[in-house]
Amino acid sequence: MLGVVIEEVDDVVVVPKNFSMVEEGIYRSSFPRSENFSFLETLDLRSIVYLCPDPYPQKNLEFLELHNIQLFHFGIEGKTDLSVSAVTDTILEAVKILIDVRNHPVLIHCNQGKHRTGCVVGCLRKLQNWCLPSVFDEYKRFAGTKSRTTDLRFIETVELLCLRQCLSRIIYQYLGYASKKQRLMYKAENSLKRQLTSVN
Repeated sequence: MLGVVIEEVDDVVVVPKNFSMVEEGIYRSSFPRSENFSFLETLDLRSIVYLCPDPYPQKNLEFLELHNIQLFHFGIEGKTDLSVSAVTDTILEAVKILIDVRNHPVLIHCNQGKHRTGCVVGCLRKLQNWCLPSVFDEYKRFAGTKSRTTDLRFIETVELLCLRQCLSRIIYQYLGYASKKQRLMYKAENSLKRQLTSVN
């Protein structure tokens, strides 16, 4: 009688569509499904930024609770007029979550990971002083044939003064070159100015 050897097969790790690293500690993707949870575990996420207006599915909420992941929900309708001040403010609030390293590692997503996510990442790139052609190229790479001129116009014209003021109050301190861990410290604006003056 022949013996049958059954090999245990590990769970298949499925990456969400449109997944990519934006910067160290910042990721983007389409809406994570249950089959993506094993992959998300490898990211050791601390936060998720969700840009759709619909409630987060119960299975996803259970996953977040199990892994102590904080959800930031910014309900932005698809195909909405991004130039409306309330919508612009919502997008900029989402960017603030991304630039606060206390929320890292963070995943940002909408439904397909194309338009709303692309606009938020586009604002982040402008804040990083990327040239507009590079910002647009990245947006189009994820949006593909569904690239929207209204999104590109929004990215081009959006005013980021409030984000620059927010960023000016944030000081990043890197602890341990091997672990590359980051710590965020807030300083009073006058203290920051004195430090910059002393450096100059």
